Amino acid sequence: MEQPVFDIKKKVKPKFFPKHQEAIYRRLENKHTSVDVSKKDGDPLNTEMVLNLGPQHPATHGVLRCVLKLDGEKIEKCVLDVGYLHRGVEKIAEHKTYQEFMPYTDRMDYLSPYSNNVAFCLAVEKAAGIEVPLRAQWLRTLACELARISAHLLWLGTMVMDSGAISMFMWTFREREFLYDIFDKFAGVRFTVSHSRIGGLQFDVDQSVLDHIGNWLKKFEKELASWRKMLAKNAIFLRRVIDVGHITKADAIDYGLTGPSLRASGVAHDHRRFEPYMVYDQLDFDVVIREEGDCYARYLVRHDEMLESIKIIKQLLAKVPKGDIRADDAKATYASKNEIYYSMEGLIHDFMMTDVGVCPPKGVEVYHAIESPKGELGFHIMSDGTGSPWRCKINSPSFTNLQGLEKIMEGAMIADTVVLIGSIDPVMGEADK
Repeated sequence: MEQPVFDIKKKVKPKFFPKHQEAIYRRLENKHTSVDVSKKDGDPLNTEMVLNLGPQHPATHGVLRCVLKLDGEKIEKCVLDVGYLHRGVEKIAEHKTYQEFMPYTDRMDYLSPYSNNVAFCLAVEKAAGIEVPLRAQWLRTLACELARISAHLLWLGTMVMDSGAISMFMWTFREREFLYDIFDKFAGVRFTVSHSRIGGLQFDVDQSVLDHIGNWLKKFEKELASWRKMLAKNAIFLRRVIDVGHITKADAIDYGLTGPSLRASGVAHDHRRFEPYMVYDQLDFDVVIREEGDCYARYLVRHDEMLESIKIIKQLLAKVPKGDIRADDAKATYASKNEIYYSMEGLIHDFMMTDVGVCPPKGVEVYHAIESPKGELGFHIMSDGTGSPWRCKINSPSFTNLQGLEKIMEGAMIADTVVLIGSIDPVMGEADK
C-alpha cells in the first residue's frame, strides 16, 4: 500500500503511519529555530514543503537521511535520521575477545582504519596495564598520521567535487593510491590494515619502507602546495564555501563538535597536544585553528593539518628507535612466529591468546580517546575479568559532529546542503555503531 505523506499543517495522522516517521515530523513541527520564517519575500507563493535528502543519496556520505522543511529554497528546519547502517558493533565487542574485535574497528571509519585499531588497542592496554615497546609506539604514531592524511585527502577530493569540480577528486585519489602502496608494505594490507596488536604490532617495518615514506612526502608536499594555490583562485569553490555553514565558537562547544569542525570555530582542542598519547608529547607540531567557523575555515583547517602531519612524519622518520615491536609478556600479547614455530610453550601461548585472549582485572573501567582525523574517538571498556569486555561503548566523532549539522543547516539554502554535509565529513559506518 502506498504510504501517504504526513501533512504538518492539517496534523492528520493516518492509522498506518509509522511511529518513527511521525517522530521525525513532530520534531520538524516543534523544533526551535533562530530563522525568521515570518517573511515570505523569497517565496511569493508561500510554499512550504518537507523534502527527504537521503538516505539513498550519494552526496550524504553514507546512508544519512536529512529531513528538510523548506520555505522556497531556504531551509527552515532540519532533522537528521541515522541508523540505516546500524550493525551493533558495540554488542559484537561484548561477544568477541579483545583481539578478535580489533579488526571490526576497521569497518567503522573505514577511511582511517589504522587510527581505529590504535584507539581500541590503547584502551585495552590501559585496562590491562600493558606496557608497549617504544619502537611500536613510534611506528603506530607514524601510521596514524599517514591515515590522517589519507582521510583528509578523500575529504578534500569529495568536498571540492560537491562544490562542482571533478579534477581535484582524481588528484587526491592518485595520492591515496600512493598511500595504499605504502600501507601495503607497512602493514601487508592496502585498506583494512589490522596491523596493530594488543601489546604492539603484528610485525616489524623494514627501513626500505621508511625510506619509501620519506620519498613520497617530498612529492606530496609540492602537490599539496599546488592545490592550495589553485583553490585560492577558484571563484566557484570560494563562493560555495565562504560564509556558508557558519557556526559560532559557543555553538560549536554546546553542540559537542569535535576535531577539525571544532577547531575551525576557534576552539584549540586536540588530544594529541592536551591529552598526549603514544609519543606525541615528544613531537613538535601546531594545533591548527581558524576563527571563521564556516565551510571555508573547515577546509583550511584540514588542509593545514595535512601540512602538520607531514611535519610530524618527518620527525618520526628521523628518530624511529630500534628494539622490540611487541610486549615481552606471553599472557598479554601474541608470541612471535619464530617462538610459535620452534617452541611448545610459544605454541601454547598462541593458542591461549586466540582462545581466551588478554584478561584485564575484574571491575576495571577505562576510557581512552585519540585524535582521529574526524575528532575525538574514544573507547569505554568495562571488564569482568574474562577475555571479552563486559561493556564496550564507542564515542565516535562522526556521530558527535552530526549533532551540530542540524544547527548549521537551518537558514541555509537547499543548494548548500551537500557542501554543508561534506564540510562536517561524517562516515556513517562510524555514526551507526
